[in-house]
Amino acid sequence: MATIFSKIAAGEIPSYKVAGSEDFYAFLDINPMAKGHTLVIPRNVEDDYIFNLDPATYEGLWAFARKVAVALKAAVPCERIGVAVLGMEVPHTHIHLIPLQSESDMDFRKEKLHLTPEENKAIAERILNEYEKL
Repeated sequence: MATIFSKIAAGEIPSYKVAGSEDFYAFLDINPMAKGHTLVIPRNVEDDYIFNLDPATYEGLWAFARKVAVALKAAVPCERIGVAVLGMEVPHTHIHLIPLQSESDMDFRKEKLHLTPEENKAIAERILNEYEKL
C-alpha cells in the first residue's frame, strides 16, 4: 500500500510543490513550524528510515535537499534553514527543511502555524521560482 507521501508525489493527493525531479519531490508541510517549512522525499522508496536507503538514493536525496534549501532560503527571509530527520510520524523517509530565526524555532512541540491556501500557494511559488533559477 502506498504511503500518503507516495500519493502526494504521484499527484494523487494535492500538495504545494516547491521542487521535483524524477527521483525526489519537495512540498510544503501542511502543519508548518514556520512559513516555508518543506518536506523532501524520495519518490520511489517507501522505507521509513533514512539510513535504510541505498547509497545512491541517500546521497541523491541529500543533494536534492541542499538545492531545495538554497531556494528556500532565497524565497523566505530567515537566518538559516534547519534540517531534521525524524521519520516517526509518516512511514516514508522525509527531511524537514525549516526556515529559522533562532534555534527555538526548531522545537517540534510548538504549536504549528495555520496558513491559508493562498499563503501556502504564494510561498510554494516563490520557492519553486528560486529552485528553477539554480
